[in-house]
Amino acid sequence: MQKMDFRGRWVLVTGASSGLGREFARHLAKDRGANLVLVARRVDRLEELRQEAEKHAGVRAICLPADLSDLEDVERLIQRLKQGPQLYAAILNAGVTHFGAHSELEWGAFQRMLTTNVTSVVRLATELVPYIEQGAPGGGLLFVSSMAGIFPVPFQSAYSGTKAFMVHYACGLCHELQGRDVSITTFAPGGIVTEMTGGERFVPLRRFLMPVEVAAKEGLDAFTRRQYLHVPGLSNRVGAKFAQLLPRRLVDGWVAGTYRRALAAARE
Repeated sequence: MQKMDFRGRWVLVTGASSGLGREFARHLAKDRGANLVLVARRVDRLEELRQEAEKHAGVRAICLPADLSDLEDVERLIQRLKQGPQLYAAILNAGVTHFGAHSELEWGAFQRMLTTNVTSVVRLATELVPYIEQGAPGGGLLFVSSMAGIFPVPFQSAYSGTKAFMVHYACGLCHELQGRDVSITTFAPGGIVTEMTGGERFVPLRRFLMPVEVAAKEGLDAFTRRQYLHVPGLSNRVGAKFAQLLPRRLVDGWVAGTYRRALAAARE
């Protein structure tokens, strides 16, 4: 398949009100000339982003507020998407995390994480794959996972588990759809400077975090080239390859120690 061309076409971005989703939307409008369907919970943030996007010549944007931790909202969103302009691409980016001991994660919060990070993604993908393939042949989906889905991250255990599901699901789906007229790309960044990593517990880890603008640009480049699985940042890619050569328990233990110290520092 040829590279993706977003100009003048409609692209869905979930989790668009902040962080990586917001930067994806900004770059799509400014650099790629794409029209946007913006999805997140915070209506005011979406409206600000819509106005910003439409300052670029020829770009149009639509706001569809939705809470992806609520399956009824997910179903309503699907119906609204199918009633709107034909999508060429979808960036399934919305996600939530928990940084701390697993015992601190309340059951309700875990269920919301599971619905947002896993169930809503599968539900949207199930509907959007045939919708895009039939209505905009040559389009595609970008699944935003994490390096935490490739290597387990202690003290983000539940989040890491949900992202591992996404890596396996999206990569498996890519093979299932081989030869079809729709592409699947999995994007697995390491830590990024966003609202989600803005809490005090993340302060000691800031030196490991990638600027969100850089991550978004790399993600869009990977999506455009229809890459299979992309980890942004040379140091992240080299580190991931090196880590595969070491005993798994040793690597996971180093991560656990780093996060344990960060949590201890936040409590001081």
